[in-house]
Amino acid sequence: MARRSQTRNLQVLDTELSADAVEWCPVSQWHDVLVCGTYQLVKTPNGVDTHSPTPSRVGRLYLYQFRQEAPLTPPLTEIQQIDTPAVLDIKWCHVPVRERPLLGVATASGELQLWRLADTEESRYGLELVSSTELGMERLALSLDWSTGRGDSSEVRVVSSDSAGCVSVLSLGETSLDVLSQWKAHDFEAWISAFSYWDTQLLYSGGDDCKLKGWDLRMGTSCPTFTSKRHSMGVCSIQSNRHREHVLATGSYDEQVLLWDGRNLRQPLSETSLGGGVWRLKWHPSHEHLLLAACMHNDFHILHCQEALEGGGGACPVLASYILHNSLAYGADWSQLILKGSPPCPSHDGVERVGAIMQIGGHLRIQYESPTASFDTSLEDDTGRYIPENEVAPVTHAPESPPPISSSDTSNSLSCLVATCSFYDHMLHVWRWDWTLEESSNAVGEGRLSGADQSGEGQLKLSDRAGEAAEGEL
Repeated sequence: MARRSQTRNLQVLDTELSADAVEWCPVSQWHDVLVCGTYQLVKTPNGVDTHSPTPSRVGRLYLYQFRQEAPLTPPLTEIQQIDTPAVLDIKWCHVPVRERPLLGVATASGELQLWRLADTEESRYGLELVSSTELGMERLALSLDWSTGRGDSSEVRVVSSDSAGCVSVLSLGETSLDVLSQWKAHDFEAWISAFSYWDTQLLYSGGDDCKLKGWDLRMGTSCPTFTSKRHSMGVCSIQSNRHREHVLATGSYDEQVLLWDGRNLRQPLSETSLGGGVWRLKWHPSHEHLLLAACMHNDFHILHCQEALEGGGGACPVLASYILHNSLAYGADWSQLILKGSPPCPSHDGVERVGAIMQIGGHLRIQYESPTASFDTSLEDDTGRYIPENEVAPVTHAPESPPPISSSDTSNSLSCLVATCSFYDHMLHVWRWDWTLEESSNAVGEGRLSGADQSGEGQLKLSDRAGEAAEGEL
């Protein structure tokens, strides 16, 4: 027996401004609600003045509703647009607050905004601003996470990180966020911060100083409980596994995904090279071994982490890769909607590549700079020569063995709805991933999507990364 993996595009939308964050609502009654956040550095007639102390950064929130209707009807409907300061991160509270979903937004103005999902006169949803809390002067709020990952609503708190290298912990009051603690955690930008969902007195943070740090609020914040330098570049993604205690996933500009056991942070459980810089990681909402990765210069991938979580070590196999975006892969999230209908039949018209990690060829070198500055990227060969825009780096495919089937997984198939967004081409994609038990062992890993497999909206041309890298600034 083996699993056959297939991805299929459902819809593509233009967000006008550069898209960098996307989140499905995790509250049960509102699983059909999707929010996308955008970020744009406003250019002057002479280009972008990145040396200005207060460059103009604008953003927008898009609110969508997903409907499973007729096959020819686009499933995603835009409900609302809201102009805001540039958005760096968005996260829904995992539990309802006063019986409604609550959205947290980290902005380039250094604020954490709270938006409440409410009903409108048109019998639709709408976001209403509840409060805005400033983290400090002349800083960007870069990330946020809620303490409610396992559905605990007893004490709702938020952790946030910023461009000054600080981490802040805030409690949710009646109508606002109140700062409980703020401290200098990293030497440079603190790209990411996250709760341990199993013990919300424990926090993790990652920064441009290449350090992953742990903090125990019961012991104070003058000194971290641990500091890891295992990542060789800036740490920009962290998420606790809500279904498996002590398990943590981290991603970095060094293109590695590391899995950790929080009881022993000297050595990771697993190390997987994905290429491109791992900007976001999302554990599946109900399957503890599935991990979604947004890999900036190397698209979106779904990892099978079961063997690593059981102590087997080694890299995590890639079950599926979504490569229809034309630009930097930034935002990604799983929906908890149950998809109607059976999995689509496999397509034999297009090219389907079997079970492989897409890796950048050895002659390509990507140099990342701070997204709060110019976010320049250089593409060079081994001799330092620039790779022209019309020359695409070769892709190699590493063979994989079929991933093990969990003894607790009795279903013959798994169908998931995923939303992803990309930066310079300002695109939001909604796609379906089906993982089906089959007799043939040849079918494992057929998750790489080609334009020929798609319906009309999904037939996008893959672009070379060199042309896009010089265009925009985060």
